[in-house]
Amino acid sequence: MSKITSIEGRILYNSRGSKTIEIDIKSDSKFLGRVCSPSGASVGKYEAVSFPNEKPEESLRVLNENSKKFVGLEASDLKTIHETLRSIDQSSNYSKIGGALAFAVTIASMESAAKSQDKSLFQILSSESSFRFPFPLGNILGGGAHAGPGTPDIQEILICAKGAKTIREAIDTNLLVHRELRRVLEKEDSNFTNGRGDEGGWAPKLKNDKALELSAKACENLGFTLGKEVSLGVDFASSTQWSEEKQKYVYDRAGFVNSSEQQIEFAADIIKKYKLIYAEDAVHEESFDGMAELTAKFPNTLVTGDDLTVTNKDILTKAIKLKSCNAAILKVNQAGSLYDALEFAKVANQNNIKLITSHRSGESTDSHISHIGLATKSKMLKVGIVGGERVAKLNELIRLSEHDLIRGMAEI
Repeated sequence: MSKITSIEGRILYNSRGSKTIEIDIKSDSKFLGRVCSPSGASVGKYEAVSFPNEKPEESLRVLNENSKKFVGLEASDLKTIHETLRSIDQSSNYSKIGGALAFAVTIASMESAAKSQDKSLFQILSSESSFRFPFPLGNILGGGAHAGPGTPDIQEILICAKGAKTIREAIDTNLLVHRELRRVLEKEDSNFTNGRGDEGGWAPKLKNDKALELSAKACENLGFTLGKEVSLGVDFASSTQWSEEKQKYVYDRAGFVNSSEQQIEFAADIIKKYKLIYAEDAVHEESFDGMAELTAKFPNTLVTGDDLTVTNKDILTKAIKLKSCNAAILKVNQAGSLYDALEFAKVANQNNIKLITSHRSGESTDSHISHIGLATKSKMLKVGIVGGERVAKLNELIRLSEHDLIRGMAEI
């Protein structure tokens, strides 16, 4: 087995132009693992802190002071790499070293190990002998924290080519819908600038209901039937609307306020009307009861926790006990280390919680999460549709389609 011989870091920039950290790990002085950390704009209250005091330079300083602790460790020994990070930072949310550093170090180590064994990353992250592709889930229209004023309060309207038989067909279909939606938006508003949000979804000046209506129209224009060849999804990101002071959901852009009961009705109406396959964070991040109500009401929709579960196995265990979701987002940097994220995935898979491996709004051009999605048996891969940092993940799926261990699409 290969041993780590060097670990180095540098400050780079993510897709939003914000500073982040990249880590290089070499094993046996020649097998390079290189990972650049992403970061989110819509951030859950209980997820790992990206950087101490929001400063990537502080993470880099801590790494440089402790780099010798990693030299000599087995590159493939994820648990020991994780424990070494934890010996430096015992905080619950990686506030000393930053979850971004934990993310980059653990994945870079495993990439280096994979290269030393002449294997793909997904192979050494799983003991499975065969794999299935997760369905790409892509943002076609954005609002909320991912787009500017005037866009919908709803953060993401998404497309999933649930009828696709191959990964290429799934990607091509998502691209078709994204392009057709642009034409629909230009007809609706001759002044539409073709502006896009952080994740590549169109960012028009529209209210929630109109945005959903036009997204459905784009699918229908292409001859698709919602719920058959393609399905829409929505990331409500409801914590961004929740006012702790008022104990209500405040939709500033649309100009209305929902009580907790009205919010459940609001989400339920959208799920029913548009036959959603996917509904993320339809209530705020601490409303386990509200999520449970929607999960019971829509067993055939992936009622998904993101801010609710923040890739934390203990919070997921609580959600499972309360039946608060039937699906959960896996974001490695939300948990901190890859070890943390894989422990979360284990709990999900043992309890029939469907996983959706996800990018962040501030991304790098790395494609490691495509491998992580495969290794964790994720049903969907939420990585966007356009933009270099999004397409990098999709292109990696195309490359991986040449691998004989991957046999078709997942069953949603």
